[in-house]
Parts: sequence; structure tokens; C-alpha cells
Amino acid sequence: MNEDQFRQTLAKLDDSFLLRKIGQIDGAWIATGRLMTGSGLDDVRHVLNKEPFEYNVTSVEGEIVIRGTGKSDVVFRIPKISKLHMGLFIATVLTTLLAGAIMEGADLLSNPLSIAKGIPFSFTLLLILGCHEFGHYYYAMKHNVDATLPYFIPAPPFLFLIGTFGAFIKIKSPIYKRDALLQIGAAGPIAGFIIAVPALIIGLMLSNVVDVSGGEVGIILGDSILMKILTFMIYPGLPDGKDILLHPVAFAGWIGLLVTMLNLLPIGQLDGGHIAYAVLGKKHDLVAKIAFFALIPLSFLSLNWLVWGILILILMRTTKHPPIHDILSPLSKENKIIGYICLSIFILCFIPVPFQLSQ
Repeated sequence: MNEDQFRQTLAKLDDSFLLRKIGQIDGAWIATGRLMTGSGLDDVRHVLNKEPFEYNVTSVEGEIVIRGTGKSDVVFRIPKISKLHMGLFIATVLTTLLAGAIMEGADLLSNPLSIAKGIPFSFTLLLILGCHEFGHYYYAMKHNVDATLPYFIPAPPFLFLIGTFGAFIKIKSPIYKRDALLQIGAAGPIAGFIIAVPALIIGLMLSNVVDVSGGEVGIILGDSILMKILTFMIYPGLPDGKDILLHPVAFAGWIGLLVTMLNLLPIGQLDGGHIAYAVLGKKHDLVAKIAFFALIPLSFLSLNWLVWGILILILMRTTKHPPIHDILSPLSKENKIIGYICLSIFILCFIPVPFQLSQ
């Protein structure tokens, strides 16, 4: 048994047992506290008898002591892949392949096999999104939090350029520990960032420099600090009137950094919201409100921010993060460093104007 499993059991006693202190002695987990008004030892034992570990409940000088022992179950387990998961993934592979092929100018009507041109974009984008979501899943399993495998969401490439609305996992059980909330929230953006950066570098090296002095109409992708650094390193001294036509792998990497940045916004139950709440505690509420209202001036630079703000408002309905039990427990130095790493990634990936049309 580990601390997460012990705390999850204690949470089931909220109606009958008020926790005062928790600790570990000789390999056993010990919780002390008192009974709630109207509850008895039998109520506590009734709940504990249904749990997979061994528990002993005693009363010592008016205080209730719960002792839990037993070996943990295997934590890292892959659940059976449902037909829904598989169907959504296959559909997303197809839509991202179509999107990538269209970017490459493939004539799919006269030559359906030209869809293979979309492989570089599709593979890179799904790898980034998959690693992001499996980062969450891995740490959810590590902390014994019940979570689903990723749901990939396909999108018609003729309406949505990249052929997908992204992916997500569903957390099916509460997160009780501050450290666990931070690590689960941070694992996705960090994993996606680790894959997106090399993809962007490789893609930039495969990209072409083109003349844009003719004023052709097209979509201009915004630059983050990281994008500017990599562009300068790979294409130093790029002259005026020239720009980089991104290779599909580079575009997928750029999308990956954009997704990472958006997820790291410290609002509600976005990844950044989990991280900020774990780091700041109750102060997160003010930070989340400031971040959300900052989308208003940003929308004057790009309407994308207004759209994302409306989506956040519709899907989450609040900027607040749901409370967790031990939010007052101090974070370890290592976990604070994780928080700083995520803040650094957000700054490096931030794009004031993600998309705009060339004049």
C-alpha cells in the first residue's frame, strides 16, 4: 500500500471519520482522528472491510487510530482498448492523413493513393498529441488515479486545417495529493514539448525559403520565442522579402507547441490550471481570473484568443479549480522545479498572434 491508496480509502470515510494526522510506522500507514457526530466504529469498519487492503481500527483515549497494511497492486496497467477508443484513433489517423495530403497538394480524387503524402504530418502530430496524453496517463497510474486511455478527436480537414481537435484523457477518480495533481498536470505538456521541439527542428531543416515580396494571400504562422531562436539558428540572416515555407513535420511541431502553450494557461482544469493550483494553492483563483481577462486585450491582436476564451467559458464555466484535500501540504523542492519548468515552457511557446492572413 502506498500513501495515495491509503488516502483514497480515508476519503471514503468523510461522512464518519475526521482525519487529524497521517503517517507511516514500520511499513504500515497510520491515520488518527475522531468520529463524526452520530458515527461509530462499526460504520468505519463497514467501509474498510470492502477495501482490498488490511485495516485495523482501534480507539485510544478517545482518538480513533486506523492502521492499514498490505502490498500494492500492480500500478502500471494498460486497460482493455475499447471500440470507441480504437474507432476514434483510426478516424483521426484518416483525417490527419487527409489534412497532410491536402497541404502537400495531393489530388485525392484522381489519385486516392496520394493520401500517403500526408504521413509525415499525421505521424508527427499524432505522436506529439499521443505522448502528451500518455504523459498524463502514466502519472495518473503512478499515483493510483483511475484514468482512461486517450480519446483522439477527428475533425474534417476541409473545415479544420489540421484534421483533429486534439485528444484528452478522462480522470475517473479524485486526485487527493498536491504533488500528484502537479505531476499529472505537468506530465502531458512536458512530454509533448519534448517531442515537439525535435520535430520542429527536423521540419525546419526540411523546409524551404520562399519569396514573399509578391504579396500573395496566405496564412502566416506566429512566432514564439522558441520559434524565433530555432529559425535564427537554422536560417541565420534571412533577408527581407523571404520567409520559410514550413515542411509538414515542422508545421506539426509548431501545432504541438501551440497546443502545449494553450494547455498551460493557468485557468480552471486546463493542465496549467492543475499546475498553478498545485503550486499556488488558494492564490490560484486570482491568477486564473487575471489570465482569463488577459485574453480580452489579446483578442485585439488576434481573434483566436476570443474564440479560445469563449470555448473555455462554455466548457468549464469557471476559472476556478476544484479543491483537493491536502492543498495546504507543502510541495517538495523537486515538484516546485517542475512548476518552474512548465512556466518556462509556457513563456518559450507563447505566441501573441498565432495566425494571420498575409496582405
